[in-house]
Order: sequence, then structure tokens, then C-alpha cells
Amino acid sequence: MKKSEMIDKITNSSKEFDFIIIGGGATGIGIALEASAKGYSVVLLEKSDFTKSTSSKSTKLVHGGVRYLAQGDVGLVREAVVERGLLIQNAPHLVSNQSFIIPTHGLFDELKYTVGLTFYDLLAGKLSLGRSKRISKAKTLKRISTINPEKITAGVEYHDGQFDDTRLAINTLQSAVEFGAIVINYCSVNGLLKNNEGKVSGVQFLDEESGEQYEIKGSQVVNATGVFADDVLMMDSPNAKKTIAPSQGVHLVLGKKFLPDDDGIMIPKTDDGRVLFLVPWHGRVIIGTTDTPIKKESLEPIALEEEIEFILNTAEKYLIKAPKRSDVLSVFVGLRPLAAAKSEGKKTKEISRNHKIFESASGLLTMVGGKWTTYRKMGEDLVARTERKNGWTKLPSKTKHLKIHGYKENVDYNSPLFFYGSDETAILELAAKNENNRYISESLQVIEAQVLWAVEHEMCRTIEDFLARRTRCQLLDARESLRMAPKVAEIMARELGKDLNWQKNQIADYQSVTSNYILK
Repeated sequence: MKKSEMIDKITNSSKEFDFIIIGGGATGIGIALEASAKGYSVVLLEKSDFTKSTSSKSTKLVHGGVRYLAQGDVGLVREAVVERGLLIQNAPHLVSNQSFIIPTHGLFDELKYTVGLTFYDLLAGKLSLGRSKRISKAKTLKRISTINPEKITAGVEYHDGQFDDTRLAINTLQSAVEFGAIVINYCSVNGLLKNNEGKVSGVQFLDEESGEQYEIKGSQVVNATGVFADDVLMMDSPNAKKTIAPSQGVHLVLGKKFLPDDDGIMIPKTDDGRVLFLVPWHGRVIIGTTDTPIKKESLEPIALEEEIEFILNTAEKYLIKAPKRSDVLSVFVGLRPLAAAKSEGKKTKEISRNHKIFESASGLLTMVGGKWTTYRKMGEDLVARTERKNGWTKLPSKTKHLKIHGYKENVDYNSPLFFYGSDETAILELAAKNENNRYISESLQVIEAQVLWAVEHEMCRTIEDFLARRTRCQLLDARESLRMAPKVAEIMARELGKDLNWQKNQIADYQSVTSNYILK
């Protein structure tokens, strides 16, 4: 994936593309894979970096959603647990089986969660990740050594998926490119082209790096911009109704000592009625999340003080050693592009996570809602809807059992490069040349070859792209990532042909953004 080559493919082509997808998060990426795998010509445009916003800030779970089951949304849960199973089959280097234990309080809790989670398993059928079962208090304390024994009577074990969201995004984009898709970051759509009948026929976009403006034609333009979907709808029609009710979810990242064992914890009912997860991830522990309605979307939302305190206070109730602010390695915030509720006063945790497709009078298709777990199915639904809408021959989906780029069996999770999958061998070969195996960070086990690889093969354009999304340093240890920034800037400048001024600006920009990931 090289940006210059992608731009050349657009400028050297006068054809009308089958799909122009606006937005490079989970939704747009899923659509790009589905459409390109079917043989359609595809262009995907992202105004910043791929998954810069919501799709890089998930709770790192590929799951059916236990609480959606409690809300009675069986259809959504069934769809999600099936997709969860397919993801583990198709991208085992990025998606793995994670056991969770629910701390229970009395016999009623034990029965309720055991029965409910058994039904959860049954919905997955052959794609179930493991049987749910009650485990004794003694076994629970042995498996989760940091849990407060006074808070539990027993535990209930169940299984879900754990994953790396931005790495899945990059690998899925690479798969789409292998099918012929054109995908470009830092290109913002600033206008929709329309024919004489008022139908959308293409887009205008600006290459944010070069300042060049482009126009391309497309049979189907898709708005897959998540929390920013209403901006594109307003571009299409100034009187468009609001479709998005965004909320934000905060996550804190702690050291492994707070959950040194292999199991995660799911606290089923917090003070605000939500669930709280403690998820083992890349040698750290993620605790989250909150659900706070917000009025204005942004690429870098900021955690509210009350959200941070809520997570720390809830963790304190269940863990022997309460995490303090000084223990937090990073705090990150994701926005949820929830479909706006028709009735006023509906809590965000009650708004359906089902994805929805809206068709504008202009023919623009907008997809809202959904979640990472069902991104493939979202793509399948959107492309099928396009085929019906445009009178195209309905082609069978090819993504259900498609191995994602990097697919590798028998993954060694102890390798610091495991998340590259089959690309790990090439990176190690690159590392052996010219001392590219030198550490940029020993604690995060990041080497210079990873920067070279990200620039050459993963369309990495800024040091934030590398530290936040091609690797996960910003989320795993924000302060350590700041220390790494100058060296990353130096290597990238050499590869991209940038000067010292570019390096200084990059470091300053990264420091500004990452300051919000550090608790003061």
C-alpha cells in the first residue's frame, strides 16, 4: 500500500468506479473488502488516517454482546457471535479466544449468568468458543489472583474474542488492495458531484498532504464516516435529518500486575447499569468502558473527569489493589456512531447497535451503527443493497471464509511481532539488514524495521500513524511513546524524503495529541 501509487491509479484513470467509499474506519473497510472481493472497482477515501477515530479506540473485544442478550436483541447477538467465530478462523494472528470470569454474588447471580451465557453459547452453534460454566469461589480466586474475595461467592466462566482493531483494519485494507481496491488516507471529500437528475455521480476530494484537488466518478457513493455521517449527509442535502446520536466510551490502560492471570473479568452491573470489562491486551490490561452522550463529534475526544473516576472507583470495588491515577499508562476515548433514537430520552446503552442503511433521494447510501465484530457482515449487506438498488446482478459474497492478509496458523503470541502474522518473516529479514533490528523501545519491544515496514507497506504517513495505529505504543504506554517520537520521526523522514522541519512539526503535533492520553 503506497499512497503515491494509489493517487496515480486515480489520476491515470478516467473510468467510472463501481464504488466510492467515504470513510476508512471499520464500516468503510468492511465494504471495500466485500466489494473488491466480488470484483467491483473500489475507491476508499479517508480524511485522516485509517481508523483514526472510533475504530482504533474500541474495547478490543470481538463479541456478541452479553448485555444485548439481556436487552432481548437475540438477532444482533446471533449475527455477532457467528461473525466472531469467522473472524477467529480468518485472522487468527489478530483475533483470539479470550476467557472471561464474571464475579457472582449469591446463588441467584450464579444461576442467572450460567443460564444466560449457556444460551449465548448456543447462539454461536458450531462457532462457539467454549462452554460457559459456574466455577467455585476457590477456583475463581485461583484464576484471578487480584480479585477481592469479599466481593464474590463464586464465578461464571465464558468465552469471547479479543483483537487488535487497527491491525485488523490495515490487514483488511491490504486484502482489499490485493483484489484491486484503491485506498487512500489523508484525502478529504469536500464535495459531491451530481448529474442533471440530481443523483450523486462522484466526489471531489483534497489530498491533505499535497494540496491537490481531484474529481472522480462513481456508480455508487457510500457514506461510511461513522460519527461524521451527518456531515456528508448535509453536503448532499442541507436539510438532511440527523441520523447519529454519538456517545463516548473511555478506557484506562494499566500494567499487567492488576490482572496477571490469563482470564479477563466482566463486571455485569456497575452503578450506572453498564458492564465493565478488564481485558488482557498486549501485556497490559484495558479497563472500560463508559457511555456518555456528547453533542459534538471530534477526531480526538477527551475523557471527562467523572468517567475516569467512575472506572477507577468500580475497579477499586473488585480488585485487592486499587489502581490509582499514577498507575494509568494511557487513557483513550472512542466515539460510538449510534443510530439516533426516534424517541427522546432513550439512554445510549439502550440504543440498538444494529447497523442501518439509509438511502438519500440523491442515491447516496449511508451506513450507520454497527460494531467491529460485524464489520464483514455490514459490508456484505451494503454491497447487496447496492446491487438491488442499481439493478446489478447479485453476486455471491466471497468474504465469509476469506483469509485476511497476514493469516497464519499456530501463532506464537510470545513473539513481539506476532500481530504481523505471515508478514513477520519479511520484517525479520528487513531487521537483519543494516542493523534495523535496533530497539526504539525495549519496554514495548519495537524495532526500527517496523517503521520501515509501516512506511513501505502500510501507508504510514505520520509518526502518529506509526505510534498510535501501525503499532499500539500510544495506547500501551503514552509516556514511552512520546520518548520514542524523535527516533520514529528521524527514520520516517529519511524514508519519505522529509526535512528537519517536518520532523520538528511531527514531534510537536504528536506531543500535542498524546498529552490527552496521559492522566495528570
